[in-house]
Amino acid sequence: MTQLQPARATRATTGRRPHLPALDGLRGAAILGVLLFHTGHLPGGFLGVDLFFALSGHLITDLLLREIEATGTVSLVAFWGRRARRLLPALATMLAGVTVLVWAVGPPDLVRTTLSDGPWVQLNLVNWHLLAESAGYWDRFGPSRVFEHLWSIAVEEQFYLVWPVVLLVIARCGRRVATVAALVAALVSVVSLVLMVTLVDPADPTRVYTGTDTRAFSLLLGAMVATRPVRALVARVAGRRAGVVSCSLAIGMGTAWSLVDGVNSAWLFTGGLFVHSLAAALLVGLCAGEPRTAVGTVLASWPLRGLGLISYSLYLWHWPVFVLLSAQRGWVRTVAACAVSIGLAVLSKYLVEDPIRFRAGWATRRSGLLAFAAVMAGLAVLWSVLPAPAPVTIDIGRLG
Repeated sequence: MTQLQPARATRATTGRRPHLPALDGLRGAAILGVLLFHTGHLPGGFLGVDLFFALSGHLITDLLLREIEATGTVSLVAFWGRRARRLLPALATMLAGVTVLVWAVGPPDLVRTTLSDGPWVQLNLVNWHLLAESAGYWDRFGPSRVFEHLWSIAVEEQFYLVWPVVLLVIARCGRRVATVAALVAALVSVVSLVLMVTLVDPADPTRVYTGTDTRAFSLLLGAMVATRPVRALVARVAGRRAGVVSCSLAIGMGTAWSLVDGVNSAWLFTGGLFVHSLAAALLVGLCAGEPRTAVGTVLASWPLRGLGLISYSLYLWHWPVFVLLSAQRGWVRTVAACAVSIGLAVLSKYLVEDPIRFRAGWATRRSGLLAFAAVMAGLAVLWSVLPAPAPVTIDIGRLG
């Protein structure tokens, strides 16, 4: 759920393309789908996460390949530093604020899961933690966890750790970096699909839906479309019909979002998600290459673009708010919960994210590393000092 708008110095170094409003609109559409899904008003809105993944894979790969073209290598430290400055401030603020609030006013079960899940969110491994805890993603009417939505952030963070290293190795091994990167992305995507088909449990597809290995194709298909050979192929095939193709992809994805049910649509996990991710990746590529199509114009309109600009913070905040305000119980609560979530997202963007990301020069120096260590240590202390409620005990002697 990222919004890549590097600082001027970074753009000059990597030769990154200008910012495209249509891509903000895609983020806005994705977060809108997720919001409606989580309030029970759009059965297939969870597919917005796939659109986020495709966007992230595309933008990160485009950024890294342009850096390789300009410098011949990838600065892993600089890349990971930018990712930390982009993602950590809002995440840490949300984690600390929600944890303290839940601990103060939440029911005991919610307090226990919050304190249990928090450290794994901090380590970017919460998707695997939730799988180990047998926390079913599709059990929307079971016990809620305020951090369960962050499984997708964990998958993206794991991608950010591995994919730049892969591209760095490719850059050091040969000259046709973009071609090899496209082939690697395509090959690993197919392997990821095979794993999904092999490991899926039709009764509960949570394992393949939230596992990094079985969701890698959603990111890597976006990465593949970002490479120069695939971009050229897509442009050549679409030709003057780029607008028609974009419209067809958007209509097809919108139809799926309206009709698909994650639990009862078994075909999703035997190739359907792969097809949807490919469609999302192609739509991202066409919007990036031909932003003036009818679809690009609609996506660049202010409502969707405005949501897109706060999409990361909105994704972070919306689910804890929905849980605490019971957003699924009617449209009134839905609207109220969405309004609160949007308000918190706006505050997060303009008071926390943007100042550190664009105006805090200290964050790019050693003081930034010290601040990162302090935040991580502070979160670790938070998980340990807040007492968890005692587990419920049952006196079996009184039974029967």
